[in-house]
Amino acid sequence: MGKQMTETIETAAVKSPQTLEKLEKAQAKPMMGNEAIARGAWEAGAKVASAYPGTPSTEILESLATYPAEDIEAQWATNEKVAYDVATGASLSGVRAFAAMKHVGLNVAADALMSQTYIGVNAGLVIAVCDDPGIHSSQNEQDTRLLAQLAMAPVLEPSDAQEALDFTRLAFEVSEEFDTPVILRSNTRLSHTRSLVNVGERLQKKPNNFIDDRKKSVMIPLHARMRHPILLEREKSLTKYFNQSDLTRWEKGSTEIGIITVGISYSYVKEVLPSASVLKLASSYPLAEERVREFCQSVDRVIVVEELEPVVENSVRLLGLEVEGKSFFPRVGEFSPELVRECFEKAGVLEANRQPPVLEVPPMPRPPLLCSGCPHSSSYMALRAINARVAGDIGCYTLSVMEPLHALDTTVAMGSSIGNAVGMAKGGNEERPIVATIGDSTFLHAGIPPLIDAVYNQANITVMLLDNHTTAMTGGQDHAGTGKTLRGESVERVDFEQLVRSIGVKWVRKTDSYNLGQVYQILREAIKFKGVSVIISDRPCVLDPMKIKGTPYQAVLESCTGCQSCMNLGCPAINWSDEMYDGHHKVTIDQAQCMGCSLCAQVCSEDAIHLVTN
Repeated sequence: MGKQMTETIETAAVKSPQTLEKLEKAQAKPMMGNEAIARGAWEAGAKVASAYPGTPSTEILESLATYPAEDIEAQWATNEKVAYDVATGASLSGVRAFAAMKHVGLNVAADALMSQTYIGVNAGLVIAVCDDPGIHSSQNEQDTRLLAQLAMAPVLEPSDAQEALDFTRLAFEVSEEFDTPVILRSNTRLSHTRSLVNVGERLQKKPNNFIDDRKKSVMIPLHARMRHPILLEREKSLTKYFNQSDLTRWEKGSTEIGIITVGISYSYVKEVLPSASVLKLASSYPLAEERVREFCQSVDRVIVVEELEPVVENSVRLLGLEVEGKSFFPRVGEFSPELVRECFEKAGVLEANRQPPVLEVPPMPRPPLLCSGCPHSSSYMALRAINARVAGDIGCYTLSVMEPLHALDTTVAMGSSIGNAVGMAKGGNEERPIVATIGDSTFLHAGIPPLIDAVYNQANITVMLLDNHTTAMTGGQDHAGTGKTLRGESVERVDFEQLVRSIGVKWVRKTDSYNLGQVYQILREAIKFKGVSVIISDRPCVLDPMKIKGTPYQAVLESCTGCQSCMNLGCPAINWSDEMYDGHHKVTIDQAQCMGCSLCAQVCSEDAIHLVTN
């Protein structure tokens, strides 16, 4: 199976007639790694797919939604645990199922994963998890493989988009053969790099019947104690499988140096050190122990190249083998050919590059700011004005921590803001008003339980629910509060005001984010209320899912005093003039960027900002 999955048209000349016929029908298409993963799930015959959007994994489900609905039920979930539970339920019902998430999303789904590895599957169950080395769009830089080892779930790690498709298909086969959920690990570079991929046809697979075996599917302590030894036996079987599989690829070269690598790091190694002997692993867990031993004995020196944690390196050392790795390669940041070369130079494998340095022009700095016309700006201006202690959450509004808004005091994880605020209030050590801010998608993801807790425990806090009608930070995906599904179908929309009141919140107000005076007034009233108060700041995102652009504004230079009130919005469309007027710089507004939100005109005390007139 592994051999067939990794075949390409270039090597078809030495393949069987059946494989040749299959490859002749294949088509090469340019695909991102995420699109290739989606294609692999579709080709494998997956019937149900669920995810919560999170960069760098978002495009997987968006791509799956382009396939016929009669083939696969692709849907957004309210959070990653729900997505994984949906996929699990589908698998237990007898159809192949798939879930996708980013690395921190696996934390949310981990509780279910830890038990599901005990239970196993009825039909293939695959979880694509996209790590974010370099922390391009996340709050941490964790390594999914560590959680996989804890759960005893096998991990497949493709090195390019073609393998992303092939390994996804294979993952369903492995899942069914070994009765286990399988993790497919990607990362930012693989997920978002585009290359040609040979695609195939969809497997038409007959559903299995539900298995009535409560000792296997109901994890009470008695049953779990019986299942745990089975996991250990399964680990041995998987180890044997990867020892024998052609997926574990030994590319023979110089015997002076041998490189053990996995995933995207393989591509960098081959570019930088093409003459070395390379053992390319398909899986970091379980380790192909016999192949690793044989490889290490065939070369004089072994270096393990892997992004983030020394998962493979430590596993090889546990076998009693002498290897190097993280003494030269960092445990932080994203790898690249340049970094891998530097590390090999540090290890003495390559000579230091003595070529004259290349003149590099540094990129123009692009500070992270909220977008022009962002409806969240007014909320954070108001919070700063009342000197609130603000517990923030995960979303584009996290950027309000930057100057000039500078309004957030904490941000921990999805849904943490309300619970953090409760703790601050109960600590009794804070004289400032305590406010939690949370977006609409994040509130549905993980904000409802802590709000219940706040009401139940009578916390004196204010919650600002920033409803911009989308999951903005990951590109404008729908959720249960937008009334649209992943495929654009109209459905019942969550009414946030009714939902909040049903929890027991007595003080609830809704305001238009662009009505700055009203935002200020309602916030003052909210913090005076003793108990839990909730403000729903309601205004669609100006960019997603569609660009909302009104008549732009302009600054009247003769009236502008340079007081900086409008600059405090942090709007990218507002800048200082290049030239001096009346002895000082004045404000100019880039009409191409201006969204016409009117917030700058509302804060201008000199009436120096007006709509552009023809």
